[in-house]
Amino acid sequence: MKKIVFITLSLLLAVSFWNCEKDDICAEGTAVTPRVIIEFYDAANPTVLKNVTNLRVEELNTDNGVVFNEDMDETVPARYLANGNKIAIPLKTFSETSAFEFIFNYGDAAANTDVITFNYTKDDVYISRACGYKTVFYLDTTNPIELTTDGNNWIQNIEVIQPNIETENEVHVKIYF
Repeated sequence: MKKIVFITLSLLLAVSFWNCEKDDICAEGTAVTPRVIIEFYDAANPTVLKNVTNLRVEELNTDNGVVFNEDMDETVPARYLANGNKIAIPLKTFSETSAFEFIFNYGDAAANTDVITFNYTKDDVYISRACGYKTVFYLDTTNPIELTTDGNNWIQNIEVIQPNIETENEVHVKIYF
């Protein structure tokens, strides 16, 4: 009788573990598709960081603004404005170019728009079953960034610091204004 109880309990225990699956939750902090990290510098003194004022970045020919303040409601215009010396913008994962309007002093009569086009190749990198893939970007070596101005350009110069956009832990581009 003891053997039957032991075998039955052993089988029940074995069957209970049979249906266990790996945890399919992507852990917070896992690497995801990186955004381009841009820092702003003073054109007159290139070693000094400079804050932008009410900078709005929109995908070219759309009204889709890049979100800089995620904690704000979508209806609040300040959700799409950057004030500081560093921003992060996403590149398209389904294309090899991304063009953005950089609107300085957005909402002001003196607003000034310059267009920046990023040219790149991309690679999808497998992370895990739970997280899927992330896309990494490699800025084109001959023509990584094109600057189109309206004649009254606020951006004076653009410098690519890190052409491989694999993480958000480093600055990829410097803009001087």
